[in-house]
Amino acid sequence: MESIIASAMKYGAPAAAATQVEKENDFEDFGEPKIIIVGCGGAGNNTINRLHKLGVKGAETIAINTDKVHLDIIEADKKLLIGKSITRGLGAGGYPEVAERCAEMAQGAIEELLEGADLVFITAGMGGGTGTGTAPTVAKIAKKKGAIVIGMVSTPFNVERARLVKGEDGLNKLRGEADTVIVLDNNRLLDLVPTLPVEQAFAVMDHLISEVVKGITESITVPSLINLDFNDVRAILQSGGTSTVFYGENSDDDPDQVVADTLDNPLLDVDHRGARGALVHISAGPSLRLRTAHEVVEGLTAEMRPDANVIFGVRIDRKYDGIIRVLSIMTGVRSRLLESVAQSVSLQDEESPSSTRALPLNPSFFLRKP
Repeated sequence: MESIIASAMKYGAPAAAATQVEKENDFEDFGEPKIIIVGCGGAGNNTINRLHKLGVKGAETIAINTDKVHLDIIEADKKLLIGKSITRGLGAGGYPEVAERCAEMAQGAIEELLEGADLVFITAGMGGGTGTGTAPTVAKIAKKKGAIVIGMVSTPFNVERARLVKGEDGLNKLRGEADTVIVLDNNRLLDLVPTLPVEQAFAVMDHLISEVVKGITESITVPSLINLDFNDVRAILQSGGTSTVFYGENSDDDPDQVVADTLDNPLLDVDHRGARGALVHISAGPSLRLRTAHEVVEGLTAEMRPDANVIFGVRIDRKYDGIIRVLSIMTGVRSRLLESVAQSVSLQDEESPSSTRALPLNPSFFLRKP
């Protein structure tokens, strides 16, 4: 047995240079899923801007907005200004119904942008006009095209009152159209980074969304030692129920702390006990031990259902030398965030229903003929 282990260590070591493999038949046309990341509205566009600068292997970025001034400063592979005849490029004025109509009028252009997509991420901020109104429409179009759709959205602060009502309505519509929606609560920034300048504080949330989208995309598109593919993602998302993403990293000599950091992310407030499925991707340096990888996956999934569908992958990369980075999609979780948003809206309606739902202008102002 010792000789077998020694041989495995010798021949299983990473090659000094990749061997050129001759392509046969037309295999180059297969095995590469088309992944598109769409940012809707101001917050969604900001995420696209960051992702474009970070670089995401194997994915295309698209920014959609009703506000030309903001769209002009965004970097993306493709950009689409919608509702020009309605808003004249001046934004939706905080009205989701206006943005929804803009998206419906641009359905043909959006369909063209999403043509052939296998996996579509939709990023947006819930509670405003353009993101709240267009995200569900984009999700509906993507599903019609046959894509798996993952929404990644942020919700308003509790003090934003009317935005909470609009955000809840937009979130419910998006959840009805997408395969899964991952929700991040802006209120948790008050506990995590209360003293940071406003712009930097929002950048923390924006960066988390960017890293998660990048991580999910590259877990599919970049080859790994234990590989994950598009259909692995599909299988987990079809496990049913509410889904979320866990993300964390720590030293590769402390798997228990890696698990704790991943499950205790301060911006992701969910209860994963009893979850139905998990897709776990580990990135680590060449020194990662088999037992360590197993302990990380075991720790992350310990409180899931006994019959849960668990799929994991491992990528070895020297840039992660000494650390383990974990990304996990879990389905069938309970979201305390969604429950607290609903309770907050209900309480505000009871205390002051008229002022909570008051809007400063009539949305018909934006729907007038130019």
